[in-house]
Amino acid sequence: MSTHGLMRGGVLQLSRWGILPDVLAADTPPIRNVVFHYADGDNVGVTIRSSPGVDALYAPRRHLLDRLLVDAAAAAGADVLHQATVTALIRDGADRVTGVRARTPGSAEMSFPASLTIGADGVRSTVATEAEAPIIWRGNTASAFLYRYFTGLPVRGYEWAYGEGAAAGLIPTNDATCLFVSATPAHMRSLRSSGVEHAFATLLASAAPAFVDRVAEARHASGLRGWGGLPGYLRRSWGNGWALVGDAGYFKDPITTHGMTDALRDAELLAKAVLATLSGCDPATAFTAYERTRDRLSREMFDVTDAVAAYDWNLDKVRHLLRDVSSAMSAEVDHLQALRPLSELVNSDLK
Repeated sequence: MSTHGLMRGGVLQLSRWGILPDVLAADTPPIRNVVFHYADGDNVGVTIRSSPGVDALYAPRRHLLDRLLVDAAAAAGADVLHQATVTALIRDGADRVTGVRARTPGSAEMSFPASLTIGADGVRSTVATEAEAPIIWRGNTASAFLYRYFTGLPVRGYEWAYGEGAAAGLIPTNDATCLFVSATPAHMRSLRSSGVEHAFATLLASAAPAFVDRVAEARHASGLRGWGGLPGYLRRSWGNGWALVGDAGYFKDPITTHGMTDALRDAELLAKAVLATLSGCDPATAFTAYERTRDRLSREMFDVTDAVAAYDWNLDKVRHLLRDVSSAMSAEVDHLQALRPLSELVNSDLK
């Protein structure tokens, strides 16, 4: 499940790669405010301050963002094969991964040799499974979600809401507003036994009573969709001929809306490691550095996300946890702002 929302680090990456202007050209609304609603009636507003590369936050629809990223990759020289499914890894006699087998609809199986195979194939990663990538950290909690798109639903930016055992959020996208509600999987299953609409309405009233009247006046732009929840994990990010990025290597609960930002961050960290190997650096040294940086930037956010996804907090505790989320985001942005552009690294000595 994608909640669309890019945090500051994700917007910064799109800006650094030259993709953000296309996001804006698609009428993606700028988000200049974040409002935190608490069920005790307290509302806290935060203004997004402008910084180099980030004049606002954005939440593009995935069909837009994915296309822009793929088009940018193709323009940079990548060969793109759509609707292809990787079915297995290819290995040599020394058990090194040397490519993949894949299939397209109606085609015979194809083989693609490679000196390095990167799995960016999500939580059910074939590459991670076939490579037997071990899990280094494993979360203890998970959120179950229901979400729907609305038109005619006024928002003040990103709006997050927290109540007893439930959370909700409003995310303005290109053509509609996404409204989600969340709880523990067990709580969600219990509510859904009386119907999915009942579950949605009950969690919305519990987490975000301030949203109820606004939602009642809005128009449905989609049906209800759901996500059953999955505990977070962090896998070993590389091995003999393979590497992982995005949810394939590192996944945490969507409740902190940071997954796409992490994926954009780690894509550049891994690209830097690949460039280092092409400049003669020992692969183990380069990919170990990638993994250590990824892990260092991820640990604090992983832990606080796991705590938020427990839903065992009172409102004072969740306020404290959200301050920890903000602190973790700041450390990540500081690292990204200090990175040299990849274009400057291509011809430099990275050994």
